[in-house]
Order: sequence, then structure tokens, then C-alpha cells
Amino acid sequence: MRLVRGPRVRERRGHGLRAALDRGARLSPTDDGTGARTPGVPRTAVVVVNWERADLTIAAVRAVLDEGTADHVVVVDNGSSDDSVPVLRRDLPGTTVIARAHNGGFAAGANTGIRHADADVVVLLNNDAVPAPGFVRALRDHLTQAGPEVAAVTGRIVLAGRWTGLPVDATPAPDQRVLRDHDGRLWTPSADGEVRLNSTGVRVDRDGNGMDRDWFAPVDRVADVDVFGFSGGASALRRSALDDVGLLDESLFMYYEDTELAWRLRRRGWRVEHAADAVVEHDHSASSGVQSDLFLFRNARNRLVVALWHAPWSTVLRAGARTLFRGLRGLLSGATRREARLVLAAFVDVVGTLPAHLARRLRETRRASVPRRSVDPGA
Repeated sequence: MRLVRGPRVRERRGHGLRAALDRGARLSPTDDGTGARTPGVPRTAVVVVNWERADLTIAAVRAVLDEGTADHVVVVDNGSSDDSVPVLRRDLPGTTVIARAHNGGFAAGANTGIRHADADVVVLLNNDAVPAPGFVRALRDHLTQAGPEVAAVTGRIVLAGRWTGLPVDATPAPDQRVLRDHDGRLWTPSADGEVRLNSTGVRVDRDGNGMDRDWFAPVDRVADVDVFGFSGGASALRRSALDDVGLLDESLFMYYEDTELAWRLRRRGWRVEHAADAVVEHDHSASSGVQSDLFLFRNARNRLVVALWHAPWSTVLRAGARTLFRGLRGLLSGATRREARLVLAAFVDVVGTLPAHLARRLRETRRASVPRRSVDPGA
């Protein structure tokens, strides 16, 4: 049965992808009723999610509005308990402000905006990222000129402020803000420091860690155009690709949702590219904090979950082993005990729901048209 059924299944999947590619190749603009739209320029929407930081959201959206490229700007308030909604509606005329009753996480907020966006190209922008002039146009034009198999274009995210690397043996003050680069070096804000990169896209290592490519690299680093995944904080998505694979996974709540969607895109034959001229300045984790309980738990949990759904078994096993070891080792020191307990709670959560994750892995395998071994998540 498999020898007969397999080719038919592959043919159906291939047909679905070819249809999506054909739609993407056209990227035909939607007439706005005046007949004045420029032929070949796709209708473009920008989606920004807010949660109790109307000040950040207003700054980001005003920069988009000042550029004037977007045909539609959608701001989704994700269940804020403060006065964000009336403030956003007052200070951002000309935008669509949608108020969700509950905070469903970044994925739910972004999906709400995408569903309301009447566009061929949807730009996702973090509310704590301020785009440089021409940001939306650069993403839109790159995607328009790219091959029809390019599903997403990820921008060039620059860290806000200036940063100085601390000596290897330095101990930060308790209230000192620090960020750690991929090599383990600590960096702190400094007026006489250097401007550094936040991201030129997303990659995944052999242990399942999703990470920003070029994190803390010099700001003039020239990045490859091809990259595994896009950053949900500054990227453009082709609507036809989303029609093919679906939207962001809301069960992840926040963190790794862009990496998970990149896996689905890659395994359906789509590609992601980087646009160096689409620049935003990002105040890293201004909304949630990189050491909050929410970050520590969700980051550890979702790394395991996404690996289970999409990565080779070797990556799944390494991810599980390293998570368990990290948690157990952290219990030995009072300084790391809080983090360790959250990591172990994430591990227990995933193990407790393992059958559901394995079922999801099977569904993803059946939907895919590209084998796991053919996808390079480290690109």
C-alpha cells in the first residue's frame, strides 16, 4: 500500500505547493477602488502587537506611518489591563486598533492582525522596535523581486544604544543590565561603547536552540542573504505562503513561534531571505525581560516542543538531555536555583504531554514535502 499511496500523496502535496507558488509569483495588488495602484506593487500591511506599552507601540507605528509605504496598519492590543486601547485609538488615527479580551501571547496577537490585514504582504514589527526610514518599502520590494519560493524576508535588527564588553572575570553589579553573546561574553550599555547587531535572521543549532543570527556582531557585518528563519520582530511574510502552511502556532504563547513557522515553511519547500537595507532599532526585551519567569519557562519549554515537532531525533535527544542537565546542575547553587526550577518545570511539562507532541510530529511529517535531513536549520 505504501508504494502505491506514497507517490499520490507526494503529488497532492506538490500540487498544493505549486499552486501557492503560482499565487506568490503573481503578488498582484488589490485595487483600492480608485484604480490608481501601481501595477506590480503588492498591497502591504503592517501588524504591531501591544501589551501594556502603548508608548513603545506609538513610537513604532508613527515611524511606519511617517514612511507612508504601508497600505494598512493594524495594531492589536493583547488584553492590556491599562488604558492602552483608548490611548492607541486617540494617538494613532488612520490605523486599525483591535482590542483582544485576553492576552493570548505574541502568536495570538499577531495572528489576529494578520487575519484582519487585507494584503498580499504582511509585515510583522515588534512594538519595541523603531524602524528606520524605508523599512517597510525595503521588505516589500525585496519580497516582490525575490523568487516565488521565498516565503519571508527578515530585516536587519540593530540593538538600541551602545554596548561595551565586560572583562571575562568581571562580576556585574546586581542592578547592572547585561546581555550575553553567543560566545558567553557579557555586554553592558555604555555611552562610549559600540553599536551592535541584534539579528539578521534566525538559525537553530544542533541542540535545538533557536538564536538570532549575528547576535552582538559588529553593526557593519555583511550577512548572507539566505537564512533558515525570519525574526517575528521585523519581517515580511508572503500571504500565499501563510495560506499554504498556516499562521503562527498560538499554543507556544510566546518565544520560538517564528522559528516553528520557519520549520513548517522550510519543510514545504519555501525559503527565507535577509534584507540588509530593512533596518530597525530594537530595545531588546523591553516588554518581557530576558530573565523574567515568563522568559525562562517559555524559552526552555518551547525549545523542546519545537524540536519534538520538527527537528531530527538526534537534536531532540540532545535538547532534552541538555535541558535536564542544566536544570539539575542549577539546583546546586542558590544563585541559579530559581532559573533551574523553571527549566525543570518546563522539562516536566513537555514530558507530561509527550504523546500529544509525538502526534503533532507525525502530522507535520505527513504534511511536509521536504525531508528533515534536507533542511539546514543552521543556515
